Amino acid sequence: MKAIVVTDQAAGTAGMTLVERPEPEPALNDVVVQVHASGFTPGELSWPSTWTDRLGRDRTPSIPGHELAGVVSALGYGTTGLSVGQRVFGLTDWTRDGTLAEYVAVEARNLAPLPGDVDFTVGASLPISGLTAWQGLFAHGRLQSGQSVLVHGAAGGVGSMVTQLAREAGAYVIGTGRTADRQTALDFGAKEFVDLENDALEDVGEVDLVFDVIGGDIQKRSAGLIRAGGTLVTIAGPPEARPAEGLAVDFVVEPDRAQLGEVVRRVRDGRLRTVIGTVAALDDAVAAFNPTERIKGKTIIRVRP
Repeated sequence: MKAIVVTDQAAGTAGMTLVERPEPEPALNDVVVQVHASGFTPGELSWPSTWTDRLGRDRTPSIPGHELAGVVSALGYGTTGLSVGQRVFGLTDWTRDGTLAEYVAVEARNLAPLPGDVDFTVGASLPISGLTAWQGLFAHGRLQSGQSVLVHGAAGGVGSMVTQLAREAGAYVIGTGRTADRQTALDFGAKEFVDLENDALEDVGEVDLVFDVIGGDIQKRSAGLIRAGGTLVTIAGPPEARPAEGLAVDFVVEPDRAQLGEVVRRVRDGRLRTVIGTVAALDDAVAAFNPTERIKGKTIIRVRP
């Protein structure tokens, strides 16, 4: 099968190459998925799990990409809940070969059914951003209707999902970003927008929840805005500052079939939009991940036309 592999961590996305690899065999409770579309987050290339297995052993050349939409082509021993020929989407294990390939072996529990009226390209764009937003808001942030949420990067892949889900849950959403992001964040449901290049973040006042995707100084300043009993949720690593009378939670997104179902249900009925930028074929993936200009939206590799 065709696959994209990486062997040199220092080379980043420029070190990706298209090669032939053997098709994967399903292990216990696995399925093999014929990949139709794949998502990729450039940050993966800085994660230890891309380069070493759980025991710390080198696993290169490794296949990156952990978001997929496709069709189940084989079942491992003992696998239940999915069937050959079923459309699925989901998030694969960080320490196993990923989805920038024609086939991938993945634990069945990491996948959810993909409704027939949701395109594979859309399905592949949802798992990381959708699950990150859901888990940060509801599992870790315990968001309630009527609360206020400060969403950093509100026009980005994760931030736009956070903004939409928080608004739907009845929260008052304040988005942040660059000057050019203002209208996009408001269109996604933010009631206010803070231009981090020109506005004073502290003018926001107190909020119940901060969803941080930036880290650093912005995260530290945000911690001071959280009212008593509130929460700072971050995906930018362990927080350097904590709310005086609240919680600080950093987390790594996890696969979850039920939550994937909640996300795709909202996409189907128009409550949730995903931002897709470039769509490229597997043969053109290396070029797509090394663009000459900034691309808005997620790059999706369409493995099958």
